Amino acid sequence: MLIVSDVHGAFSELARVASRGGPLLVLGDLLNFVDYRTGRGIIAEVYGLEHAHEFIRNRKTGDWPANRRLWRRVSDGRESELAERIRTEVRRQYRAARRALIAADRAYVIHGNVDWPEEMEAVLSDEVVLVDGEVVEIEGYSVGFAGGGVPTPARARGEVSREAMAAKLDALGRVDILCTHVAPSVGPLHRDVVTGRPERSSPEVLDYLATHRPRYHYFGDIHQPQAYAWRVGRTACRNVGYFRATARAVRHG
Repeated sequence: MLIVSDVHGAFSELARVASRGGPLLVLGDLLNFVDYRTGRGIIAEVYGLEHAHEFIRNRKTGDWPANRRLWRRVSDGRESELAERIRTEVRRQYRAARRALIAADRAYVIHGNVDWPEEMEAVLSDEVVLVDGEVVEIEGYSVGFAGGGVPTPARARGEVSREAMAAKLDALGRVDILCTHVAPSVGPLHRDVVTGRPERSSPEVLDYLATHRPRYHYFGDIHQPQAYAWRVGRTACRNVGYFRATARAVRHG
C-alpha cells in the first residue's frame, strides 16, 4: 500500500502515484487554502495574493487576532459573495482530487484540518472509501483510521475536539496500523524546523499508541518536522511527508 498526506492541491502528482497500482491511503488535507512557500491557493484566488502573504506572516508568528482582523477588513460588506466563491473553489479542488484518485485500485481517504468533510463526502464518496473512526482490512493488515485536525484558534472545518478524537480512537480497538492526520504529542514529531516552534499535536493519539501498541502509525500535518520517524514503545511512527512539496508516497511493506 502507498500512503500520502498533505496533498494540498497537488492533484497531477497524486494521479501519478495513484496509477502505480495497489491500495492508496490519503491521510488528509487535500485542499490547498494557502501554500506557505508561495502564497498560492484558495485564499489568493478569492482575496488576492497580497492578502494571502499577510495571512502567512501572521500565521508564522502565531498572531491569530491579526488574521481575524484581516478577514474582517477584506470581507466587510462582501461576506456572502466571498463565502460562495470559497465554496466554489473548494468544490473545484475536490473534483480535481476525484479525477486523480480514480486512477487507484482502491483509495482510502480521511480528512485533515483544512478539509471540509461535508463537501468531501458530497464530491468524493462515490469514487473513494472515506474512512473515519473505522477499521479496514488492507493487504492482510487491520488498519484503523481517525481523521481530523486538533483544535486551534483558526477553528478550521476539519478540526475535531479532543473528546471526539479520543472517542474515534477508542472505537478502533487494537489494530496493526493506525492512520491519522495529526501527529502524536512527541516533541521531535510535531516541532516544525521552519517555523522553529512546536505545532499542535494530539495527546490522545499518543495515549492510544501507549495503550494499544499498534505495529505502525502513519500521519502527516507537520510539513517540516524535526524528525520524520520515531518509536513509541513497539510502534514505529512515520510522518509520510508534505506531498505538495515532495510528490512522493511512502510504501508500506
